[in-house]
Amino acid sequence: MPDVVRSCDIIRVLIICLLTIKTRSVSSTGAPQPDKATFAYEDHKGAKRSRVSAIFVFGDSTVDPGNNNFLVTEVKSNFPPYGHSFMGGRPTGRFTDGRLVTDFIASYIGLKDYIPPYLDPTLSLEELKTGVSFASAASGYDPLTATLTNVLPISSQLEYFREYKAKMEKAVGKTETDNIIRNSAIVISAGTNDFILNYLTLPVRQETYSISEYQEFLISQLEQLLQALIEEGARKFGVVGLPPLGCLPFVITLFSKDHHLFAAQECIDSLSLVAKTYNDMLRNRLNSKRYQLEGIKVAYADIYNPAYSIVQNPKKFGFQEVFEGCCGTGIIEASYLCNPESPLCSDVSKYVFFDAVHPTERTYYLVFESLKHLVDTVVS
Repeated sequence: MPDVVRSCDIIRVLIICLLTIKTRSVSSTGAPQPDKATFAYEDHKGAKRSRVSAIFVFGDSTVDPGNNNFLVTEVKSNFPPYGHSFMGGRPTGRFTDGRLVTDFIASYIGLKDYIPPYLDPTLSLEELKTGVSFASAASGYDPLTATLTNVLPISSQLEYFREYKAKMEKAVGKTETDNIIRNSAIVISAGTNDFILNYLTLPVRQETYSISEYQEFLISQLEQLLQALIEEGARKFGVVGLPPLGCLPFVITLFSKDHHLFAAQECIDSLSLVAKTYNDMLRNRLNSKRYQLEGIKVAYADIYNPAYSIVQNPKKFGFQEVFEGCCGTGIIEASYLCNPESPLCSDVSKYVFFDAVHPTERTYYLVFESLKHLVDTVVS
């Protein structure tokens, strides 16, 4: 599959990062200012909707609220303009302007306003009791993926979960800890980095696996995590599929055949097909009898279709810009390339993406809205 599997042109990336200049509408001070409210979120605060005791989260930047702040890695976002829409403009380590889907879920079921990072040493016992995220931006199911940027692999996230259990047993006793875990909901969201940072850009895995074999390898790694969490006492799971990879601005920049980069304003269907095929394999695996055990719920969360619908019909959802992020040029920036010196769009609510990889809070909210029925099923 030569159109799908080819290496990054490193020189091209460096040129883009260092030389591309694009004017944005910014405040007179040069610093991003809070947008005027153009989109209202339904307020779920205080609406206790289930008997779920806690939410525990594993995965990558789509669900990392700031664990990477406490790691020695270049993959961080605890600085402006990240957090532009979060609690008055506070960067937390979330790779977006505001909240993540998992934050909206926690609020929706009445647990808390947002999910904190487990590695935050200031967390109180009460905060720990209702759930944390172990996720790490730039991680993936493939152990190699996390080593590329020195972030937490899934195996380390699992070990931190076990450490969490030990801490809680010491603080509140084994019985209460077991009850918290048994009545919790687990969210797992990863896989994008395994393709865009690993398989599609580096030769190592390509030499070992065909694309279908690699998809199977990732699912087998996920299944190992699921089995380990079941053995630790978890019973309710939501496993998130992949978005349409070929529609991410960063991916379009790297893999488009159009050398006029700012003109490359369309999804790369071959890469989105990789995600769709993986999702089909994942859904079938999760629906197999292996996970239809008494007392166990494992649900597949489709984000591909709602995300693709937004990209294909942005005006229907109130968006104006689809293929460029709000930060910088919008076609390559993420993490430190999206920083306080980066120009910012004038109205983030009109953008599907905040940086060149990660959606805006508004996009995350719309995805959450599409998943509410699934959340109800898992937590009921």
